[in-house]
Amino acid sequence: MKIALINENSQAIKNAVIERALKKVVEPMGHEVINFGMYSAEDENQLTYVQIGILAAVLLSGGIVDYVITGCGTGEGAMLACNSFPGVICGHVEDPLDAYTFAQINDGNAIAIPFAKGYGWGGDLNLEYIFEKLFSEPSGGGYPKERAVPEQRNKRILDEVRARAYLPLTKILPLLDRELVKGALCGARFRSLFFSDCRDESLKKVVEQILS
Repeated sequence: MKIALINENSQAIKNAVIERALKKVVEPMGHEVINFGMYSAEDENQLTYVQIGILAAVLLSGGIVDYVITGCGTGEGAMLACNSFPGVICGHVEDPLDAYTFAQINDGNAIAIPFAKGYGWGGDLNLEYIFEKLFSEPSGGGYPKERAVPEQRNKRILDEVRARAYLPLTKILPLLDRELVKGALCGARFRSLFFSDCRDESLKKVVEQILS
C-alpha cells in the first residue's frame, strides 16, 4: 500500500515528527510512505486545509496512493475538505480507538488528525499507536466482528449514495478557482509522481490543463 502524508500550513512544523512515526509503524508492514509536505512552515508551496482535500482527491482518484494521512489544528477542516470530494472517505481520528473503529467499521481511505488540539506531551507516541491500530488488520472487517455483515452492507450503501451525490472529479476541478487548484498540486513530489503513475487518463488531461 502507498500511503500519502499531507500537512497544511498551520501544522507544517510537525511534518518530520509525523513522517517518522508513520514510517516506523507501516514500513515493517510492507507499506510505502510518500511525503507530499508541507515539509516546514517556510515552504514556498503553502497548503490550506481546503487544498489538502483537492490534493488528497487527485492522489486517490489517480491511483497514485491508496491511503491519505492528513490533518490540521483540530482535524475538522481537513476532514471536511477531504469529504467534499468524490473518492475520499475521511475519518476524524484523535486516538487509537478512533483509528481502529474507523478502519473496521467505515473502511475509509483517509484520516484527519488534530495535530494541535490535545497534542501535548506524548503526542508522538499517540501518533504511533494511531497508525498501529489503523493498519493492524485489513480494513472493513467489522467491529465487533458479529456486526461485520450489516456494517459492510451499510458501507456499500454509503458508496452508492456518494456515487450519486458527487460530480466526477474531472468535472469538479475545472469549476474551482484555478489558482486554488494549482496551489494544491504544484509540489515537486506531486508532479514527479502524478504524470508517471496516474491511472486515469481523463484526470491526467484535466490536471495537465490546470497546471499548464
